[in-house]
Amino acid sequence: MRCERGDAGVMSVPKFCRTVQRYCRLGAVLSILGLLVSLAEAKPPPEKRILFLGDSITYQGTYVSIVEAALITQYPDRNYSIVNMGLGSETVSGLSEEGHAGGRFPRPDLNERLDRILTQHQPDLVIACYGMNDGIYLPLAEDRIAAYRKGIIRLRAKVMASGARIIHLTSPVFDPLPIPDRVNSRDGKPAKFFGGYNDVLGAYADWLVDQSEQHGWTVWDLHNEMNQALASERETDPGFTFARDGVHPNSAGHLVMAGPVLRNWELTDALEHVRGEAVLEIVQQKQRMLRDAWLTQVGHQRPGVAAGIPLPQAEAKAAKLDAEARALIY
Repeated sequence: MRCERGDAGVMSVPKFCRTVQRYCRLGAVLSILGLLVSLAEAKPPPEKRILFLGDSITYQGTYVSIVEAALITQYPDRNYSIVNMGLGSETVSGLSEEGHAGGRFPRPDLNERLDRILTQHQPDLVIACYGMNDGIYLPLAEDRIAAYRKGIIRLRAKVMASGARIIHLTSPVFDPLPIPDRVNSRDGKPAKFFGGYNDVLGAYADWLVDQSEQHGWTVWDLHNEMNQALASERETDPGFTFARDGVHPNSAGHLVMAGPVLRNWELTDALEHVRGEAVLEIVQQKQRMLRDAWLTQVGHQRPGVAAGIPLPQAEAKAAKLDAEARALIY
């Protein structure tokens, strides 16, 4: 399949090829950032049951699929089990703004389902990406950032008490450029988003990074990396964005999100393998099916999420897809 030009909010393999080509010219930036990688991080990870948690950006799942495809192409003999249980609208802080979703439902709180997730899935490693929703798209406020800190600490304690390890990812960027009508007041009505919200996310990211420096947490700072990637692109294309709605990254944004994980685990991009495109297609199909099945199995409080097939059936189908993907590498 030949790489084509174009863009998409949801990953397609030909368009993903284009994003790889695009980020070749960001190699210098990423190489510098790669020097900050902790030498203590196992490469690849020793854990086999890996769980991703997060909000709707993780639910999209593209960066999760990029990581799994890279593991398969580079380590086809290691049977990693990777599950994505990201949930749209969710916070780790437990906060929700008045009138969220038109008043239909408050934002789900991770803590409501976390015990069930850990008991039923029993992960060895959790990779958690929260923050985007936790500031409620409002200016920085001590009560909101305190709730975020409390939620992260609670998440970390529960994961570690279960016997698993946890890696924290800082949130992706918020980009007001493509949504000017939603960050400025119109006709006397309040804006949906605070225009400086990316700085709020920066404060949340800085706190997480401080925990790494002060307490030895494993924190991979994709927020500031994404900021740098966005600034680099806008040097030649002032209208460039990773997120046409200001929040949810397109395939290029998910590629940047995957970057810290790939580098820390010393993985090469799956598309560098001659059969990498086919592997990525299979992984995406498998990831969507397992995500929906696990979300249904564990349960949650987010209306409107598609129900998955029964988990035993999904796992049986996933095993066949996994074997098909690995067979392409041998």
